[in-house]
Amino acid sequence: MSASAIANESQDTSPVYIGFDAEEGHVTSTSDEAIRIGILTALDEINRAGGVLGGRNLELLVKDNRSVPARGIKNIKEFSEIEDLVAVFGGKFSPVMIEELDILHEKKMILMDVWGAADIITDHDYAPNYCFRVSLKDSWAIKTMIDYARKKGLNKLGVLLPVTGWGRSNQKAIQKYLAAHPETSVTSTLWYNWGDKSLLDKYITARASGAESILLVANEAEGSILVKEIASLPKEQRLPVVSHWGVSGGQFTKMTGEAIDKIDFSVVQTYSFFDEDRPEKLKKFYTTAGRLFNIKGPEDIPAPVGIAHAYDATHILALAINKAGSTNRPEIRKALEDIEAYDGLIKYYHPPFTKENHTALLPENLFMGRFRLKDGTILRIR
Repeated sequence: MSASAIANESQDTSPVYIGFDAEEGHVTSTSDEAIRIGILTALDEINRAGGVLGGRNLELLVKDNRSVPARGIKNIKEFSEIEDLVAVFGGKFSPVMIEELDILHEKKMILMDVWGAADIITDHDYAPNYCFRVSLKDSWAIKTMIDYARKKGLNKLGVLLPVTGWGRSNQKAIQKYLAAHPETSVTSTLWYNWGDKSLLDKYITARASGAESILLVANEAEGSILVKEIASLPKEQRLPVVSHWGVSGGQFTKMTGEAIDKIDFSVVQTYSFFDEDRPEKLKKFYTTAGRLFNIKGPEDIPAPVGIAHAYDATHILALAINKAGSTNRPEIRKALEDIEAYDGLIKYYHPPFTKENHTALLPENLFMGRFRLKDGTILRIR
């Protein structure tokens, strides 16, 4: 037998696994589907190009946390026991990932956060830091949202926040922004619970406090309730709503119906598939996603930021696996900090991460968008 034949026979061809701690049991969410599409599209490209570590395919394993932190912690423990599982992707819900920080670092499990926006997910005191983000941060989102309101001449804000770690993260970001911009004020800060069936009383309180606009931090369920309730009011009582992006991770326009077109509603985003400033990268994505998921254009994209973030993060992770030369998670964690560059769908990352910075995007990647009722897509506000 030749030397090359012996080498091929002894070569490890077992899979390398990536986990996804998803909110699949969350009925109205589309972010889990989007993240899965992004990961699987990238995996197909990576595996067709030879996989990682000299010929090993990457495979995705999914566990459902149902947006419940305790289930997420259990999932991380189970993922950590799987041989050759190198990292876990997080889903939409920041509160889940915040509660997982202890177990992630105890088990030396790499977290790839491709949606959750709470700053603390990557900006914490754990050392070494096992959490990496290809997503925005609440502090960036709040700045973009309030800057947009100010450009519209809306300097008095009524704030609606959920009673969660995500809500508290945004409250801190708002307080920091206001300290640097005394010309802007919050007339009222109102808290609601996930699962509330009405936000009208809070909206009326905010409006009565002198608010010129509503700064909303919400997911699709509560966000759609508020939109329908505002739209039911006389036109002169409908304040503009500037929203965080949680609403874009679900069936938002299906849930609002025509009410979304009756109010001035904008949402923060990081990427639009309608943009064509990186045509070759977009063409490559559509070639693979079209074959796998029949995605041909922006109208076929659920929760666009989830797909784009997960797609780029998966390719970056594959680079780190090869750089580490093994499935050893501490070595891959270090390699993620040492990747010099990656030319991605969203941007050219130079570098994606460093030892000091575990967030791959930048504040200038953010923009405000508007929902289109007929297909639920989000168009950049220009």
